[in-house]
Amino acid sequence: MCKGTKSVDRFAVWLCWPTAPAALRPGSCSFPTRCSASTAKSLLFRFLPFLHWLPRYPFKDWLLGDIASGFSVGIMHLPQGLAYALLAGLPPVTGLYSSFYPVFLYFFFGTSRHNSVGPFAVISVMIGSLTDSLLPSEKFLESVNGSNMTVNEAQRDAARVELVATITVLTGIFQVALGLLQFGFVVTYLSDPLVRGYTTAASVHVLISQLKNVFGVSVGEHSGPLSMFMTFIEICQKLPETNVGTLVTAIIAMVAIFIVKELNHKLASKLPMPIPIELITIIISTGISYGVNLNAKFGISVVGNIPSGLKPPVAPNVSYFGQVVGNAFAIAVVGYAICISLGKIFALKHGYKVDSNQELIALGLCNFLGGFFQCFAISCSMSRSLVQESTGGNSQVAGVIASLVILVTILKVGELFRDLPKAILSAIIIINLKGMFKQFNDLCMLWKSNRVDLVVWIVTFVATLILNLDIGLAASVGFGLLTVIFRTQLPHYSILGRIADTDVYRDVAEYQTAQEVSGVKIFRSSSTLYFANVELYAEALKKKSGINVDRLIEKKKKALKKLKKQQKKAEKEKAKWKKVLPCHRDPSGATLHHLPDTEDGHNGPDIAVIELSGAEGSTPPKPTLRTLGLPQPGLHAIILDFSPVSFVDTVSIKILKNIFRDFHEIEVDVFVAGCPVPVLDQLERGNFFSSAITKHCFFPSVHDAVVHISREQRGASVSTQPLRPHRCDGGRRSQDNSSSVPLRWTSAPECSPARGRCLPEELGGQGGLCFGTNSATPMPGGLVTPPAPPDCESWGPALAVSSPATELLRLSHQLSQQGASCPCSGPAHQARPALGGGRGGPTPGQGGSAPSSELASRIKRCSISQALF
Repeated sequence: MCKGTKSVDRFAVWLCWPTAPAALRPGSCSFPTRCSASTAKSLLFRFLPFLHWLPRYPFKDWLLGDIASGFSVGIMHLPQGLAYALLAGLPPVTGLYSSFYPVFLYFFFGTSRHNSVGPFAVISVMIGSLTDSLLPSEKFLESVNGSNMTVNEAQRDAARVELVATITVLTGIFQVALGLLQFGFVVTYLSDPLVRGYTTAASVHVLISQLKNVFGVSVGEHSGPLSMFMTFIEICQKLPETNVGTLVTAIIAMVAIFIVKELNHKLASKLPMPIPIELITIIISTGISYGVNLNAKFGISVVGNIPSGLKPPVAPNVSYFGQVVGNAFAIAVVGYAICISLGKIFALKHGYKVDSNQELIALGLCNFLGGFFQCFAISCSMSRSLVQESTGGNSQVAGVIASLVILVTILKVGELFRDLPKAILSAIIIINLKGMFKQFNDLCMLWKSNRVDLVVWIVTFVATLILNLDIGLAASVGFGLLTVIFRTQLPHYSILGRIADTDVYRDVAEYQTAQEVSGVKIFRSSSTLYFANVELYAEALKKKSGINVDRLIEKKKKALKKLKKQQKKAEKEKAKWKKVLPCHRDPSGATLHHLPDTEDGHNGPDIAVIELSGAEGSTPPKPTLRTLGLPQPGLHAIILDFSPVSFVDTVSIKILKNIFRDFHEIEVDVFVAGCPVPVLDQLERGNFFSSAITKHCFFPSVHDAVVHISREQRGASVSTQPLRPHRCDGGRRSQDNSSSVPLRWTSAPECSPARGRCLPEELGGQGGLCFGTNSATPMPGGLVTPPAPPDCESWGPALAVSSPATELLRLSHQLSQQGASCPCSGPAHQARPALGGGRGGPTPGQGGSAPSSELASRIKRCSISQALF
């Protein structure tokens, strides 16, 4: 420990370690002092919230309300505990235990001031289905008098209590572990429609399971898929065996409880506390049963012996863990989902905060410790929580008061209820299902608001009915996740437009004032990008752009293939002339190929073809859609709005690269706007950026990208025209033309004689390229540079196709850059050069082809423009 620091308790340091900053490491001087009693105290207050709020408890304002509320809830706990134990297939006393231990423990660990924890119908029926499947009554049959077989209920109940205690402990372990690992978000996978559909289906299971007690018939215990339907069919088959006394007792109890509960609801503002009709019903029915002896005279089944006092803790049977681990996890998740949903409702209403992870820990500790005392898994009851809130409950003190009421019942009063008819408990359970059955109204609401949530509700309900509670829950969660995948896989794609005089961009299909930016498509998806939807994203982008990208790329490949064949053919022709014609290197860097004399003397000894040697090593311009004669897209840029994108994976990165590549192939720039920083980091780690795709394509907003594109377009419009062949139009300014260049020369009659010599349409488009000279300036090696008249047109660059003709053009262009642009005056001689020997033509100034002798004399005087013609 560092010098001068105080000694710190080892336990405090251990508590501080999980939340200590990264800089706090053993050996650091700041570790012992910073991870001190203050941090340990905050963690202690976090895990034991009552240490924080109890010293500040306003006794004068809250105590009387909490006492009245606790007493009211405790009265409800008594009948519901007995009934829900029956629902779980356990002795009634376990329901009282489950209403005492967990409720008392929640006072120390819980953060919700209005939740009433304890037995809950859905959790009880989940446990009941498990006990029926693992420990059915058939396993405990015993022979009586050597012939009759009867169930040993004491042995069966003891085995089931041991099994359920093990399930409860394991459920608590799952909940505590998830809470410590901050996995409270796990319930987010249980959407509200899923939970409501599941609890509604569970209420149907509860109703069917209690019909045997209402009609007084005995049925077999079924488990697994379709077990509820098999139970219902068996009850229907045994309706002729109905015990009339049991049925009448149940009906009278249900009617009385229903009427009084309705009165409690309507007179809630006038009554100081709800009428405890359930407790009144239990007391009256128990007295009648005891006085009339309903069990002996009418065969009405009763609860039986309820032992008084508390039992010592018993360790769970770990041999059951492997069989119940899946069920325990399902119970843990469902119980927590119901508890936290109710807690957040009350917290929002009364203006306090509920810690979801601490609630998970609190519920887990209640189950874990309760399992050692023969409790079954608990959750929160909506009916009890509403009573606790409406009767003045303000804090967890109400829960302590309720647990004390149950404690008194266990110690002194419980044994008095042994003559309580089971039909009364079933009536209480069925009437308390009313709130859950009201959830069928969700169907109409979801039909109007969200059809997908409606499908989730229906599928969850049907799956839970058919597959039972455990498998049905797993199937429902899986289907709920699939709906999320489908909705992200099929999002809404839109083209955005700018609202006038703003930097706001909205869907042009939804906003009439939104107008598309000229030449720019702004594409947006309502979902993130990942492997399941990124290919659909790319297809939607190409469709929304209005360009058949794949078809245009295919045409470009065919045109490039054709152009490559032409280039190879030209190279062969060039090589042929190099072999045939003698040549020598000029000091200026040009190579002159002399044409031999022909027998008819048309070409003469002075004919030469001039070739620029430096051009051979230069890179020809990259062919474009225009030079290839292909249609050009109606837009020049695409902006991808990445503001909804929250993450990308390796598949989406690959497809995004393909998007950039494909649109660059058709000369459309791609930009990304609004990309979150985490997504940008994922793109960088995924090697998305390269020399072709840089971060300069990314902008913080759509408007920034649009402004950048607009500036580039304005800059391009005021810059000099690209160096391409220009058309001679007889004195008018030339126009840009980038058509492909064949190797055939023709005359250009559209040119004015005053404009000098012109290349034909095949080389320069309409009218051809203009060449000519007034005078010549000698250069080394006999070459001359033509002067530049003031009103001449610009020269184009060297043509892409390599041939003897184009080599002359390259040299001409080089010489023009050294001394002059295109000279625009001179003798109007137009001739067809015969590179391999040719025939003469009309005399100069008369159009057609000039005589070869005239052409030879011009070449001899080393004028490049005259050499061309």
